[in-house]
Amino acid sequence: MLLMFSGAVLSQYLLDMLSVGHDVRILAIRVVWALGLLASALLLDERSVSGVRWHIAFQSVLASLSFFGLVRVTGATSSPYNAFFPFLPLILALGYPRDASAITISGLLCGLGAAGLQLADGHPWSKAVLWAGLTATTTLIGAYGSSQFRQALRAESEARLERGRREAMESLAISERRRAQSEKLATIGRLAAGVIHEINNPVAYIRANLDFLEREVLAHPHPSREELAEVFGETRAGLERVRQIIADLRGFSRMDAEGPTACSLADVVGDAVRIARLRLEHVARVEVEVPKELPPVLAVHRRLAQVLLNLLVNAGDALDGRVGSEVRVTGGREGSRVLLRVEDNGPGFPPEVLPRLFESFFTTKGPEKGTGLGLALSRELVEQFGGSLVAENREEGGARLRLEFPVYEGAE
Repeated sequence: MLLMFSGAVLSQYLLDMLSVGHDVRILAIRVVWALGLLASALLLDERSVSGVRWHIAFQSVLASLSFFGLVRVTGATSSPYNAFFPFLPLILALGYPRDASAITISGLLCGLGAAGLQLADGHPWSKAVLWAGLTATTTLIGAYGSSQFRQALRAESEARLERGRREAMESLAISERRRAQSEKLATIGRLAAGVIHEINNPVAYIRANLDFLEREVLAHPHPSREELAEVFGETRAGLERVRQIIADLRGFSRMDAEGPTACSLADVVGDAVRIARLRLEHVARVEVEVPKELPPVLAVHRRLAQVLLNLLVNAGDALDGRVGSEVRVTGGREGSRVLLRVEDNGPGFPPEVLPRLFESFFTTKGPEKGTGLGLALSRELVEQFGGSLVAENREEGGARLRLEFPVYEGAE
């Protein structure tokens, strides 16, 4: 700002030449004024409060005395610049609105200078008092405007600090709630792993005993041999399903850190749907149309399956109690992106809910059903893999969650 002002002070000599002609004294005053501005700009330490105050006081004195000198050498009270005496304090108030000393010093010097020039040219005391009073009036107006600006600045600063403090407190609260929820989920995961281990052992015994009974019973002729064989087969199929569920739950409960690898979306969807059927079996019909030939994506298989499981469970919660409910998972490719869609024919997302769907701890479920973290964490995981997760309503009714991933070109 000071460099710009120094250039403006020098360039205004062209106006001096047009109005009063060439005068070495005028040029000398403007050069001294510009050099004072440059020196102040080079020596100013903006980190020092006292240094800034001295700088403002110096600029006020320099501007007032330089302007007084210009008026004096260009004709005193008949100078074309004489009428600007009352406005110099206002100009300084605009340049330094944060400090009241600028306009105070300038107003005092300009008032005395204007009154002194009137007396020096032989004008009566009344005219000198008039000019001094006019300068004092503009100084008071400028001082009032500066004070209002400083009050607004303080209010804005306090509001900004309060907003920052409130945002920090909200962020801390969210972090604490997320940490507590993470600890709870980790505890549940450890308990689930222990329960799975305890269930796995009896299942192994039952399977071994079933093999023994099947061999012993079917080894001898029996009138109901075919029926018994069918019963053993159905029992074996039920045990196999229990074993598969245990294996899937063990995979989901593991907390191992894994790096992203090339993942087949068809396999990921298959793993997620197997677990989700426990929730959706008596709620909705599940249809999966994800081609095996879809190109792979770079992700962590288990985490991506957790995302899809969360979306499927949410769909089941929205469809609970509705007749003819259906959940569809479809996949396809669009250019260099692979798409997955999880759709249902439920009520869809209310318009007021849709913009806040991925906010942490926002949920429309009761406290016993949801924490408001599922969708937020799902979006974070998808974005970690370079993808995106978007929610929308279907035109024909129902909700749609669209996942997009870049094709992993590095897969063999």
